[in-house]
Amino acid sequence: MSAGGDDDDGREDLRPRLILGSASPRRRELLAQIGVVADEVRPADIDETPLKAELARPYCARVTLAKAAATERTASEVVLVADTTVAMGRRILGKPEDEKEAAAFLLALSGRRHRVVTCVAVASDKGVRHRVVESQVRMKRLSDAEVNGYLASGDWRGKAGGYAIQGPAGTFIPWISGSYSAIMGLPLAETAVLLRDAGYAVEGGWS
Repeated sequence: MSAGGDDDDGREDLRPRLILGSASPRRRELLAQIGVVADEVRPADIDETPLKAELARPYCARVTLAKAAATERTASEVVLVADTTVAMGRRILGKPEDEKEAAAFLLALSGRRHRVVTCVAVASDKGVRHRVVESQVRMKRLSDAEVNGYLASGDWRGKAGGYAIQGPAGTFIPWISGSYSAIMGLPLAETAVLLRDAGYAVEGGWS
């Protein structure tokens, strides 16, 4: 059943229009896993620079809520936004600006555990609700050949921490604790609940 369409009994689907405030293809793919297809994509353009001494969880929540506020929404629409960041201790590892910074991130993560923090927010006529999900990830010790090979792939571009677990770097990750989908960029269990509470039914009823 698609939003705005008719079901098998001829009854109109009254779900509101869903606006995805993210251009991330992996978030669209994750939503598709729970039968959700955005009616429109409206990427929010905001400053994602961390504040001085800002920690990962409050930073991720602040950026996500700023995206929600910056995404235009009519009364009949529901907006979904999210943000993911990687943290080592108090240090936030955002999206690397270039290959040199990506290499520095990978070398810092090599052989160590780190945290992946993802916040998802849904805005509707009922207000704005959000959830923050934190997972633990361990990266194996990387060889120079592995680092150089991954950098050459270009997969690090636009990825928090300079890597994506669902891509070639998945071979670098022997252990996680938490939500795999959140590490990818969207915690599906929490997203389904937020959408349901905003009046957007998720097919299958598993929310």
